[in-house]
Amino acid sequence: MSIPVTSAIDQEILTAKFACDLDRCKGACCTLPGGRGAPLDDAEVGEILRAFPVIQKYLPARALTVIERDGMVEGQPGSFHTTCIDDRDCVFVFSEGGVARCALEKGFLAGEIEFRKPISCHLFPLRVSPDGRRIRYERIDECAPAVKRGGSENVSLVAFLQGPLERRFGDSWYAEFRAASDDASTHVRS
Repeated sequence: MSIPVTSAIDQEILTAKFACDLDRCKGACCTLPGGRGAPLDDAEVGEILRAFPVIQKYLPARALTVIERDGMVEGQPGSFHTTCIDDRDCVFVFSEGGVARCALEKGFLAGEIEFRKPISCHLFPLRVSPDGRRIRYERIDECAPAVKRGGSENVSLVAFLQGPLERRFGDSWYAEFRAASDDASTHVRS
């Protein structure tokens, strides 16, 4: 589903600077308090179920216990999300060098599965409304290092999220979105 680039998008997204800095944030977006995990598209539930037998080897015992007890996914069609541990960590999180990492993404990058991770995670800090008609920028304190790094390296949020945006909306939509971002950034500098 594609949305018009000029509407339903928080205009701040077009000029924001952002580049994840995992050394500083430690993957905090995967461990936010609140008890509700990553939002899932309905089709992603099946992808997760198929991937689990392969990626479970990356998960700590604590996560496997929660999955056995509560499942990997909660909710209902149109409102699924990943299960959380202690109302905080996504059930697919494991720690590597003190950084929260995603077992799904690790399996994908190792070529073991075809599903990278939920699109809501891949797009973060952008959030797409459940109906797909609005994109908003979710600013959280934990991403302050990413904002700082994006500013110092002059990386736009739109450029940083090129892969996830193309995955969600397609190449031609992204090209139009990038052009709108470049135009907006030019006007801000003027």
